[in-house]
Amino acid sequence: MIAKHKGEIPVVILLLPFLVGIGLGINFSALALLSVLAIFFSGLLIVFLLLNFLYKPFYIYKKRWIGGIFIQVLLLLAGWIAAINNHELNNAHHFSKQPAQRLLLRINNEPQLKNGIVRFTATVLAANRGRESRATTGTLLIAIKDSMKQALNYGDELLVPGRFTPIDPPFNPAEFNYKQYLAHQNIYYQEFLYPGQYHKTNINTGNPIIAQALKLRRQMVEKFRLQLHNPDAIAVASTLILGYKAELSEDVLQAYSKTGTIHVLSVSGAHVVLVWGLLSFLLQFLNRFKYGRIIKAGIIIVFIWYYAMLSGFSPAVCRAAVTISMVIIGKTYSRYVNNLNILAISAFALLLYNPLYITDVGFQLSYLAVAGLIILYPIVYKWLSFESRFLNTLWRYCAVSIAAQLITFPLSAFYFHQFPVYFLFSNLFIIIPTEIIMGSGLAYMVLPQIPFLSSALSFVLEKTILVMNYVLYGIEHAPFADINKIWLTTTEYLLLYVIIIGAFYFLHSKKGWLLRLTLACTLLLAISISMKRYRAYTSNSIAFLNLRKNTGIVFKNGSDAVVLSNLADTDKAYKYSVQPYLDSSKASLVKIYSPEKEISLPYLHKKGNIIGFNNQTVLIIGKNSPLPATSQKTAVNYLYLTENPKILLDSIDKFYEYHTIIIAADNAPGTVQHIVNEAGAKQVNYVVLKRNKSFIATSN
Repeated sequence: MIAKHKGEIPVVILLLPFLVGIGLGINFSALALLSVLAIFFSGLLIVFLLLNFLYKPFYIYKKRWIGGIFIQVLLLLAGWIAAINNHELNNAHHFSKQPAQRLLLRINNEPQLKNGIVRFTATVLAANRGRESRATTGTLLIAIKDSMKQALNYGDELLVPGRFTPIDPPFNPAEFNYKQYLAHQNIYYQEFLYPGQYHKTNINTGNPIIAQALKLRRQMVEKFRLQLHNPDAIAVASTLILGYKAELSEDVLQAYSKTGTIHVLSVSGAHVVLVWGLLSFLLQFLNRFKYGRIIKAGIIIVFIWYYAMLSGFSPAVCRAAVTISMVIIGKTYSRYVNNLNILAISAFALLLYNPLYITDVGFQLSYLAVAGLIILYPIVYKWLSFESRFLNTLWRYCAVSIAAQLITFPLSAFYFHQFPVYFLFSNLFIIIPTEIIMGSGLAYMVLPQIPFLSSALSFVLEKTILVMNYVLYGIEHAPFADINKIWLTTTEYLLLYVIIIGAFYFLHSKKGWLLRLTLACTLLLAISISMKRYRAYTSNSIAFLNLRKNTGIVFKNGSDAVVLSNLADTDKAYKYSVQPYLDSSKASLVKIYSPEKEISLPYLHKKGNIIGFNNQTVLIIGKNSPLPATSQKTAVNYLYLTENPKILLDSIDKFYEYHTIIIAADNAPGTVQHIVNEAGAKQVNYVVLKRNKSFIATSN
C-alpha cells in the first residue's frame, strides 16, 4: 500500500528521526554526552510544552512547522539518549571496571555445544576479590572446552576466574568483524574455560517464562528425534518450526543461502503469518456470534505468543508477533490503519526496549522485506494481468518474491556478498513444502503421541523436508546459480536503494525528477564500481596475514594471486580469513602453494626460502631454514620469521640485508619478544602480526 500523503503514515515520519538518533548514539556513545543531551532535551521539551499552552498569544497555530521541528529534534535526542543509556560500558558498575579474582555469572541464553566447545553468554552479577563482593553489570561471552551441554542450562549461576579478555578485532582485510558483531549485542569481553575451572553455585535463577520457553523447545526438539531419522531433516524441522539452529549443518545452510531461501530457516513473520492463517481458518465459525470476532482475536493472539514462546522468544518471532497482534486488533475493530504505521509502531516498541536491535541484520532485513511488500508489491503486481485464476495466483507469488528480493538485495549483498540468480524459482518451489512442513510439524508437536497419526505426520514431515533439500541442492549446483564476490561500500548500497526506490516510484507516478535522480545515482554507482575495479586490477601487493597458528602470505598481481599457506582452500580458517581478502580485492585466478613448494610464474619466483615478486623480495626463515654457505650478502626487502626460528638476527645479518622484519603470528610470545628486543637493539623496522592486524605492502 503506497501512502498518497505523509499524513497517512505519521508514525513512519516520527520513526525516522528516532532512528537517526539511535545511529548517532551508537557511533557517539561517550558518557560525557549524556548530561549535555539530557539538559538539551529537557529544555526543548519545556519550551515545546509552553508553546502548546501559549499557542494563541504567539499565533503558533499559524506556524505549524515549528511544532514539527520540535518533535523531530526531541525524537532524535530521545533516540541518542536511549542508545547511550543502553551502552553497557557506560555503566560505572560494569564488571570490567571492578578488579576481581572471581566472577559470579548467570547464564542468560541457551548454551550451544559445537565442535567440543559449549558457548553461551552470561550476565555478570558480582565481582569477588578476597572476601569482598561487589554487585556488577555487563555481559560476558563464555566458551568451555570439552564440556557437557546438558550440565549447563539457562538460569544457572557459575563462579569463574576473573581472567576475561577483550574480544579480538578482525586481523585481516575483509574478515568478518566479530568484535563489532558482539559489541552490537553489548558484549565486549570473553573468557575461555576448561572443566574444573568453574563451579555451579545455583540453578534455575533466570526469568521463569524464558526458562519454560527454552525447556519446552528442548522437549519439542526431542519429540522430533523420536520419529524423524535423518539428521538433516531433524535439524531443518527444529530450525524452521522452532528456531533451534544448533544442529544445522554447513551444507544445508549453504544450499538455502545460495538459492535465496535462507529466510525459510529463520522463524519469522512468514511462519507467524502461516500460524495466523491456519487459526483464522479454523476459528472462522466464531464470526457468527456477537462477541465472536473479539474472542477469535484473543485466541489467535494467545496462540501466536505461545508459538513465540515455543521458538524461545527469538527476536525475529517477537517482531512478527508484535506486528501481527496489532494487525489483528485493528482488523477486529474494523479500523483502517496503514500497514506502514503498524510496522513503524512495532519497530518503535522494540527499539525502545533495545536500541541495538537496529544493528541486527535480521531486524534490518525483516523490516525491509515487509516494507518492500507493502510499498513495492502493488506496483510489481500491476505489471502483468491474467484471466486464468491459476496464472494470476502464480504471478501474485512471483510479485511477492520479486518485491521482497529487490528491496533486500542491496543490504543482503552488502552483508553476504552474493545474489541468488534462481531466487524466483526456488522461492516459488518452497511455498507448498513450507506450508506442509509447518502444518504437519505443528500438528505433530501439539498433538499427543498417537501411534498411527504421529507416525503419519512424522513421515510426511521428514519426506517433505528431504524432497525440499534435494531440490534446493540441485538448484544450488545448477550453472550460474549465484553471483558471488559482490563487495559494496556503504555509499554504493545506499545508492542502490535510491536507484531501486526511485525507479519504482517513477514507473508508478511518471514524475521526471525521479527519473533524473535514478539516472544520476546509476551514473555515480557505475563510476564508483569502475574506479574500484580499476584500482584492484592495476595494483600489486604483498599481504602478510595473521592466521594465528598458520602461515599466510598473499602475492596479488592485478586479478591474479598466489597464496603461500599450509592451509587448504577447504579449511575453515582459510574461508574465514583468506578468502574474503581475495574476493574483496577482485582476485579471480588464485593459486595456492605450500611454503616448501618451488614456484615459477611470470610475476613470482620462489627458490628455497627466497621469493621474488615483481620488484620486491621476501626471505622466509622458519624453524629449520638453512643459511647459505657463501659469505656474500643478498639484499631482500622483507624478512619473514615464522615457526619460532632458532636463528639469531646476528647470524642472518651475515648473509642478508633486509629492510623490514615481519614477525609471523604463529610464533610463541617468548619468541616474538626476543625478536622484538633484537630488532629494537639494531634499530630495524619490524611488524608484529601476533594479535595485530595484517601488514600489506604495495609492489608496483
